Amino acid sequence: MSYSTLTGTFGVSLLLLAFYLNASGKLKASDRVYLLLNFFGAAISCYASWLISYMPFVVLEGVWALVSLQKLFSR
Repeated sequence: MSYSTLTGTFGVSLLLLAFYLNASGKLKASDRVYLLLNFFGAAISCYASWLISYMPFVVLEGVWALVSLQKLFSR
């Protein structure tokens, strides 16, 4: 498996973990852990998308990471 695939898989796994924990009621969208999982998952996924030059996902994941980070600091 390539480095970009492993990196992307890890990032997306963090995003899916945050989604699952929120959907199952274990984390609220305002919880610090939820926001951190979203930030790191999106940032890592953004980097993986950059590695494969897939700009639509670089933009998507980059914005996702920035919004998560902004929410984290506005708490």
